[in-house]
Amino acid sequence: MKVPKGSWVQIEQVVLRPEERAPQVPEDTKAVPLKLWVKGTLLEDAFVGETVEIETAIGRRLTGKLVAENPPYIHGFGRPVPELLSVGKEFRELIERSGRR
Repeated sequence: MKVPKGSWVQIEQVVLRPEERAPQVPEDTKAVPLKLWVKGTLLEDAFVGETVEIETAIGRRLTGKLVAENPPYIHGFGRPVPELLSVGKEFRELIERSGRR
């Protein structure tokens, strides 16, 4: 199915091919390309797998292989750190006591 111009998409770019990797990189890392994945707005209709141009949220134009339409955000920040859960409340209390707002 063709992805229409203006869709929110994700592209993949090869930043460095294996032979371009630094010599101090571990062998298993050096054996694969360094890749970049970027999300943005598709500038022309295209099929997944084609080379396309996108515009990112900050206006950069990048070219890469179209890998997903409407990609999900899959990152997380891990489990909460119990010691940090009260920091916001404690900070607001300190500000109130200091008389600053």
